[in-house]
Amino acid sequence: MNSRPATNPPFPLLITGIAGVSGYNAFQYFQAKYPGQVFGIRQKNNWPLDGDGVLPCDIEDTAELERLFDKHQFQAVINCGGSCALKSCELDPTMAWRINLHGVRNLLSVLENRDIRLVHLSIDLVFSGTAEGDHLETDTTDPITVYGKTMTVAENLVQLHYPQATMLRISLPMGISFNGHAGAIDWIQSRFAKQKPATLFYDEVRTPTYTDCLNLLLEDVVARDMPGLFHCGGPIKMSLYEIAQVVNRVGGYRAEDLMGCFREEAGPMPPRAGDVSMDSSKLIEALGYNPFDPWPHDPQFIPTHKDWHLERPAGENGSPELLQQILYRNPNRKN
Repeated sequence: MNSRPATNPPFPLLITGIAGVSGYNAFQYFQAKYPGQVFGIRQKNNWPLDGDGVLPCDIEDTAELERLFDKHQFQAVINCGGSCALKSCELDPTMAWRINLHGVRNLLSVLENRDIRLVHLSIDLVFSGTAEGDHLETDTTDPITVYGKTMTVAENLVQLHYPQATMLRISLPMGISFNGHAGAIDWIQSRFAKQKPATLFYDEVRTPTYTDCLNLLLEDVVARDMPGLFHCGGPIKMSLYEIAQVVNRVGGYRAEDLMGCFREEAGPMPPRAGDVSMDSSKLIEALGYNPFDPWPHDPQFIPTHKDWHLERPAGENGSPELLQQILYRNPNRKN
């Protein structure tokens, strides 16, 4: 990764959705680097998430959002908000539309008469994955989940009402989470740690990225005038099963606890996408460098076959501590 930020972001900076993995990690990064100039909003009922710069505000509350913008005079917004719980969104679509769409609509209404830099995060699940993957920005969206549908409509709203925004479609952000179970690694590791089986899909394919890389990208992009839609997938395509293989072996967990299946064997709830891997060439060209290291960074921990996680070479001592060091964090980062 060759990160070359243009200039400092405009301040004050607001980050929404700081309870999620991408928002939480971005908020921690920006807060540490630019103390006193960065704020984050979280839902009012999420009271355990507190600290310097944390503002309780339901993004669906337009009046409260207006008051915050009037008070703090934000010059830039990184919108990481939304509910990504696939099953919850399927079972409660009203909630999904309220949070994932109405929240964006409110934010856009507040930004309408203000000169504010906006970076909006979307997701690879705007695609169904029925094609061959390596999706481009010009590919037609065809989501199969309520979550994907809400995010697709939110994208359309941003493009229509705030065309000067930078819109980034991310994949699985690999990093720590506030509550310890919101991230892609969290659930898998929690099953293995309890010596319970975890079943993952052979044929749902993503392009994961370290949040450490995503943080630096956001710092660069929010400082640029770079309108448009860009894919933010990492350089390695991995199925959910392969991701679980990495977690299992690096964490030193019991190999027999990892199970695999195809999507059609798992039942209809929630619907699962196929190969939604993304081609990030447009982003790399716009930046002039590749912002993403491979996840995992060490090539020895990239699965090569279905039983790869059963192999435990002499001298390779997997442990939860090693997992924390090289899967939640990018070991290539200097700081």
